[in-house]
Amino acid sequence: MKRIRFLDYFNLSVYWFALSYLWNSMGPIILPNLIAPPMVDEAIKGSALGLLSAAGLIIAIIVQPVAGFISDRSTSRFGRRRPYLLVGTLFDLIFLLGIALSTKYWFLFLSYILLQVSSNVAHGPYQGLIPDLVPEERRGTASGVKQFAEIVGIIVTSLATAALMAKGQTLLAIGVIMAVLTVTMLITVIGVREEPLRDAPKQSLRETMLDTFKVDPRRYPDYFWLLLSRLFVVMGMNLVRNYVLYFVADVVIGPEVPYAERLAQANNLSGSLLAIIAVAIAMTALPTGVLSDRLGKKLLVLLSSILGALGAFLMVFANGRTLFTLGGFPLMDILIFGSLIGLSAGIFLSANWALATDLIPKEEGGRYLGISNLATAGAGVLAGIGGPIRDFLGYTALFLSACLCYVLGTLLLAKVHEHPSSTKA
Repeated sequence: MKRIRFLDYFNLSVYWFALSYLWNSMGPIILPNLIAPPMVDEAIKGSALGLLSAAGLIIAIIVQPVAGFISDRSTSRFGRRRPYLLVGTLFDLIFLLGIALSTKYWFLFLSYILLQVSSNVAHGPYQGLIPDLVPEERRGTASGVKQFAEIVGIIVTSLATAALMAKGQTLLAIGVIMAVLTVTMLITVIGVREEPLRDAPKQSLRETMLDTFKVDPRRYPDYFWLLLSRLFVVMGMNLVRNYVLYFVADVVIGPEVPYAERLAQANNLSGSLLAIIAVAIAMTALPTGVLSDRLGKKLLVLLSSILGALGAFLMVFANGRTLFTLGGFPLMDILIFGSLIGLSAGIFLSANWALATDLIPKEEGGRYLGISNLATAGAGVLAGIGGPIRDFLGYTALFLSACLCYVLGTLLLAKVHEHPSSTKA
């Protein structure tokens, strides 16, 4: 695109809203509600959640870059990316229904794994659209719009999904996700124009899968240092986010309240926490995207990692006490400390993704951004250790582990050298 209009940004980014709505509903809200008595014993609910999350993300690590690489070489007359978006989303609807109807852990496990497959068939090719169509000097802004769409997804999730799950409306909550995926997929498929690829080498599926991960870190060293840094930072985010519902139920509300009532209260309070985090992210996503085009992206990524480490460390001292009131609304420590993590996430996710698009070869955007999921989904897999940490060592150890991850990510970022082109306005 030589000229980027607001409608172009919208069409390119609206499906990010759906992906955000899906996974921010599933990870911190729906799955913790389903993986609870009577489906699993309360004493091992953290481990059961960690196992499910880790297994699903291992699938994502494989499927997303392979799908992205296949789309890089697709010669479909409908474009390289959109056919995969359509097919993947349609299968999402089937597997989401399976999750909604699950009463046994094994059936939930199977449905969730298949959802990861179908969603990443869409996700891998979809994220190639921005490097395909947006000029390099506008990718920071495009990344900010993308991130803003994702954060709106978190806000709506926090208000809608948490409220529905608090009332036991699992089927309705998942039905809304299915509707959101369908509508946004149609907007993108119809509203985005792609030039079909005229020719590409023919490969077998086996050759494609092997070539997908055949990359030389020495050729793009800054990109791979960025991925390693991202791995630890996103792991820190997940160690807080994935278990916040259990933390609210077990610590803030307390075990003296009957479990069903405690879980309902925890959904409402954790929904408020996620909403505050999302608002903090939303306030920073677009400004970060624009500023990153002018000031450089690495500086903003560094700032975000430091804020995340501070927020995770302060969560060690959270117990639900009110620190002060604002307009008659009590602001508890967990909400304030969580807002620091939200502020960190808003800056990080926008600037880090924009920096990644500058460090990869444009002609293989689908493959390389899919490979970046080795860091994103890999962080989710590693964050599965948070379940056993929570079950056997407690929440203090969990949040200190998150803080350590942020610190390691910050130190590794020093190895990244920002390309001069990524700082041009």
